[in-house]
Amino acid sequence: MHNGVHLGTYFLIILYPVAGLFIIEMICRAAKIPSWIKLVTQATMCVGFGIVYLTMQIAHWLTGGVLLALAFALFYQAKLSKLNPERALY
Repeated sequence: MHNGVHLGTYFLIILYPVAGLFIIEMICRAAKIPSWIKLVTQATMCVGFGIVYLTMQIAHWLTGGVLLALAFALFYQAKLSKLNPERALY
């Protein structure tokens, strides 16, 4: 079934959040930013993309839902990382 969105557009919809996570990761590693700040920044970016994807003209519910679930996990990891930096996995 074709809903007017081309395959290349779906590819870009997936690529943008991945590129954002990668760019934030590289900037934080280069600047030696604490992991909890990096994780909160990545989670905030995921929430932003998730909301945008849920409110687009042709909503991408699955992609938006996965990004919001990832944001929840990143916020949880940031909390653990801030409470005990020695045990931080990231």
